[in-house]
Amino acid sequence: MSTNDSTPAPLPTGSGAARRVSELLPVFPWDRLEPYKATAAAHPDGIVDLSVGTPVDPVPELIQKALGAASDTPGYPTVWGTPELREAIVGWLRHRLGAVAAEPAGVLPTVGSKELVAWLPTQLGLGPGDRVAFPRLAYPTYEVGARLARAEPVPYDDPWELDPTGLRLLWLNSPSNPTGRVLSREELRRAVAWAREHGVLLVSDECYLELGWDADPESVLRPEICGDSHDGILAVHSLSKRSNLAGYRASFVAGDRAVVQELLQVRKHGGMIVPAPVQAAAIAALSDHTHVAEQRERYARRRTALREALEAYGFRIEHSEASLYLWATRDEACWDTVAALAELGILVAPGDFYGEAGERFVRVAFTATDERVDAAVRRLGS
Repeated sequence: MSTNDSTPAPLPTGSGAARRVSELLPVFPWDRLEPYKATAAAHPDGIVDLSVGTPVDPVPELIQKALGAASDTPGYPTVWGTPELREAIVGWLRHRLGAVAAEPAGVLPTVGSKELVAWLPTQLGLGPGDRVAFPRLAYPTYEVGARLARAEPVPYDDPWELDPTGLRLLWLNSPSNPTGRVLSREELRRAVAWAREHGVLLVSDECYLELGWDADPESVLRPEICGDSHDGILAVHSLSKRSNLAGYRASFVAGDRAVVQELLQVRKHGGMIVPAPVQAAAIAALSDHTHVAEQRERYARRRTALREALEAYGFRIEHSEASLYLWATRDEACWDTVAALAELGILVAPGDFYGEAGERFVRVAFTATDERVDAAVRRLGS
């Protein structure tokens, strides 16, 4: 199937002052999936969309109540968030992740984690001549963030094998999107030590940390990994997956106090503020683990059902020990796999969305409803 024409349209008359920032960026990958989505949607029993990985289950009631109770907030919220939110984040970091050095001055709420990933290099003052490193198989927004800052994007296989010259920012991602791979404690410790040795800021994207299945993911903020200090490291967390809050855009960054305070000053000027009702909802989400455990059970059932069906159909699953995805291959070009599954009414994400190294894999999300997952299992078994 053909993909969309990516040739930029002419700017409207009078817009000569506008620079084409979009030309710095790759083609938005999901636009390329639209023809296959149409094929899958034509299935008599409807589409089973396992591509994006968006939550579909209800927002837990206690979070909805917290949001509603804070709805009468006519004044401006603060970029830093309420003291109660910062304390809730610190409490969660200490008790859930073992990040005993966490402190209120070292945490900052953000308007979803994607916003932070995309704009972090710019907000840190990176630009031409600077380099930003990220895993070779990775969430595309790491590269987008580098390009928005006009820095050089540098994919890697092992971070400690990078040339540190000009390297300002090093992304880790564990559990990985798309592969679900979990970095071991020793790998994390080695990466932190290497970054500190070379004066590189290490930022760990840990948005799927509470969704480990065959492994127990750990945060770089644990003292067993980073020592007694968070100097030179940040961790990014999101409530989108673990609490079904993708629509709320509730997330935060934590770690090096000096870096967090610099981000706070920049973001004040940019008006990057989490709405007050969402801040209240985040406090409720971070203060309760029951809803997280219940959601994990739903995902565990769906994961098992889809994995067994895919393997019976001839797929091989690699990594996938955590996160909300199965990294699957039939040892063929990923777009051939996407096309074949679309004929069954099942939409998945092609692996090359996440780098050339994924060109023979697809990413299968298990965030669909039980009914849609059951439909996919039936179709794969027919």
